[in-house]
Amino acid sequence: MNISVKSEYALKAIFDLALQYLSAPPGTTAMSPIKIADIAKRQKIPQKFLELILAGLKQNGFVDSRRGAEGGYLLARSADDISVGDVLRAVENVKGGLRPQGNDPFGAVWQQVDHAVSGVLDRTTFGDLARKYHERQLQYVPNWDI
Repeated sequence: MNISVKSEYALKAIFDLALQYLSAPPGTTAMSPIKIADIAKRQKIPQKFLELILAGLKQNGFVDSRRGAEGGYLLARSADDISVGDVLRAVENVKGGLRPQGNDPFGAVWQQVDHAVSGVLDRTTFGDLARKYHERQLQYVPNWDI
C-alpha cells in the first residue's frame, strides 16, 4: 500500500501529539498545546507543510489549536479513540477501498486485501502506537546500578 507524503506526515503529527500525552507528568489532567515547530523538528517535517496538514486535521476533528505565546496543537480526543485508518481516510479523502472495483478479474481479491488492510488500520490506535513505542524506548535506558 502506498500512502502520500502528506498522509505520512499527518500520521507522524498525530503520533507525536499522542506521545506527548503519554509522556506528560503523572496526575496531569490537562495537556499543554504543542508548538508546530517542536512537532516539525522531532518528526522531521517541513514546518510550512505541517501547518497545512494540521489545519486539515483540525477541520476533520482530530486536533484542536490554541492561539498565543503558549499556543499550539493538541489532540481533540483521546489517542485511544483515533485510529490510523480514520486519519488516512480523512487525509486521503477516501470513502471506499484502496483500488477501484469494476470488471477486473482480480476485483474480489483486491476487495479482500482492502478489507484486511482496513481492519488492521482501524484496529490500530495512536494510543496503542504511543504506548508500544514508549515501552520500546524504556528498554534502551541505560541502567547504571552496580
